[in-house]
Parts: sequence; structure tokens; C-alpha cells
Amino acid sequence: MRALTWQGTEKVSVETVPDPTIQEPTDAIVRITSTAICGSDLHLYRVLGPYIDKGDVLGHEPMGIVEEVGSAVTNLKVGDRVVVPFNISCGHCYMCQRGLQSQCETTQVTAYGSGAALFGYTKMYGQVPGGQAEYLRVPHADYGPIKVPDTGADDQWLFMSDILPTAWQAVQYADVPEGGTLAVLGLGPVGQFAARIGKHLGHRVIAVEPVAERRALAEKYGIETLDLTDDVAERIVEMTDGRGADGVVDAVGTEAEGNKAAAAAQAIVGKLPDPIAKKMMNTAGVDRMAALTIAFESVRRGGTISLSGVYVGTADPFPLLSLFDKQVTLRMGQCNVHRWLDTLVPLVERDDDPLGTEDLVTHRVPLEKAPEMYETFTNKEDGCIKVVLDPAS
Repeated sequence: MRALTWQGTEKVSVETVPDPTIQEPTDAIVRITSTAICGSDLHLYRVLGPYIDKGDVLGHEPMGIVEEVGSAVTNLKVGDRVVVPFNISCGHCYMCQRGLQSQCETTQVTAYGSGAALFGYTKMYGQVPGGQAEYLRVPHADYGPIKVPDTGADDQWLFMSDILPTAWQAVQYADVPEGGTLAVLGLGPVGQFAARIGKHLGHRVIAVEPVAERRALAEKYGIETLDLTDDVAERIVEMTDGRGADGVVDAVGTEAEGNKAAAAAQAIVGKLPDPIAKKMMNTAGVDRMAALTIAFESVRRGGTISLSGVYVGTADPFPLLSLFDKQVTLRMGQCNVHRWLDTLVPLVERDDDPLGTEDLVTHRVPLEKAPEMYETFTNKEDGCIKVVLDPAS
């Protein structure tokens, strides 16, 4: 089959790799009909190379048609249309039973002290081949895949794999009171959905984004937007009666703009020999914290900061004096996709598309064009907000 593979820092290519096969009775094989590039994939592309091997298949936002099931899979049959959540969970362990599927004890990557295994996402998360490919082996298919109707465009359902539930969890974690204000930092795919969800829930939403096309898309949904300026945190405080936002979602993460020193450090570490780079990342890794700094400064006293952007640093400086004094709550973590299905599925099914699931994709291209789209998405060129790859074209 053809699949998008990691070949080095800022280098990916579509190669012919072995077709996946059933390895466990709870496996399924899915023929991929749509698979998206996630902002988290860009961390692999640019930063996390020490934890990836040349030839690893990337991607964790797929959907498609079931082609084969293992003998223990009774909830799926050949021909079913499914969305595959990015985290791999069993559904029956202590963590899964408590709605913490991203911490599944069956698939935890204990060798790295990490949570549940993820598709297409480094040795730290199991090094499971990903979904930017023609076919995907899905472990724990007796629980993970989400059956969806046979009709309708893929875009209606595709984002249930990751970014829609990730955005929902981010807003829930922000804990905005009724009539309150939600600030969203970053209007990439997760930020777009977080802002729309906040508006859908009745909150006032203020979003910060340096790219004009991304601000314009959010404004279609009634979102107030601000450009990224040096005084943007002060402006949010001014817009909220001098208090700050009740909740702030950081939908940016480790590669935020604005910290040249941290950016240079990440670039240098990414090019070191793997054993040295791993040691540095495990003991002295730093993130670009420009977005977090804005969050710290723009949240009100007693407010909540919700992190949905990926952070990987182990030596990040935190302004604990200020956070303690302001009595700030900080919540974060990988999304627990299955936890939010009962709420999200009815919204996605609605004919009026209240969250705009079919109004996000800016680029749909064949799988073979994935390498150039990684570059376009990374550089925020050509109005790129969300890329979907079509392995069949």
C-alpha cells in the first residue's frame, strides 16, 4: 500500500509499505477514505524527530470502510463506515471506565512513562503505524472505532477522530460560567472548533490569531478576533471589564510564535543524534511559551486555563507566584474521545451543522501530495487551515 512516511526532520514522503494484517483477535483493517493532517503532526515534522524512525507511517485522524475484522470483534462487520479515534483504548480498564481513555492502562506506553498509545505518533506513544495511508490496522477495534452513517460527506464525521472532541474537551476544561467569556489562543483547526463550541454554548468568545484568513473564518461564527500583538493580553483584560477572561483555551502549544531562543533550541535538538537529543528532551526540553504567557496574563483571578495544544518541555519556567496569587486552575491533557461521543454525535448529525464540521477544510488533495501540504500547512501558506488527504485519488 501507499503511505506517508517520516524520513527526517522536515522531510516526509509517500512510499510503498507492507499492507497491514490482523495480528490480534480484536484487530480490524480499515480502508481509509479520508485522513487529515493535524497540527500535532507538525510537531513530528519539526521537533520530535529523536523519537521517530525513518519509514514510520504518520497520521492519526482517519476514517474509512472496514475491510476485515478479527475473530473477537463483534460490534463491526465488513463494509461498516467508521471514524477511528486517535488514541487507542480498550474500554474496560480502570481509566477507560472513568472516561480517561487517553490514559488507558491496557495500551499505556510504560517504557516511556506515557499514556495510551496513539496512531502514528512516535515511540513515546507506542510507534503504532498511522492513518495517512491506504489501509490501517486498528487495535482494540472491539471498542475504538465509531460507526457512522453510510451517507453524507466524510468531512461531516472525519473530525470526530480528534480535533472536534479535543476542542470540546478544551472548552469543558476551561469551565466558563454561564454568560462568561472564553478566550481562545490560536485559530488553527482545534482553535476554530473551540471558538465555535464556546459560541454554541452561549459564551462570549474572543480569539487571538496572527493569520487574517483564520480570523475571518472565525468571525463568520460570531467570534470576536484579535491580531497577535504585544499588548493582546492587556486588550483581552480591557474587553472584560478589567478582569480578564473566565476561561482561556491554549490551542497553540509548543511551537507558538514569539520565542526565538526556544525555537532555535528546538531546531538544534531536532538535528542532534537521537541518543543525545532524547536525553536533552527528557531533562532540559523547553517549549515556546508565548501562547501560555498570554493565557497567564489574560485569565481573570479565579479563572481557568485549558491546554489542548501539545507541550513537550521538561524544563519550562512557570510563573507560579502569579498563578498562585491569581488562584488560577490549570487543566490539560490528550483528549478522551469516547467520553464526549454521547454529546457530540447528535450535534454532528444535525442538518444545520451547528459546529461547522463541513466548513473547515481548505485543501483536499490526493495522498501523493501530502509532503507539499505538510510544508504549506507548516508555513501557513495559501490560506491553509485544514488539509484532508484522499488515499483513493
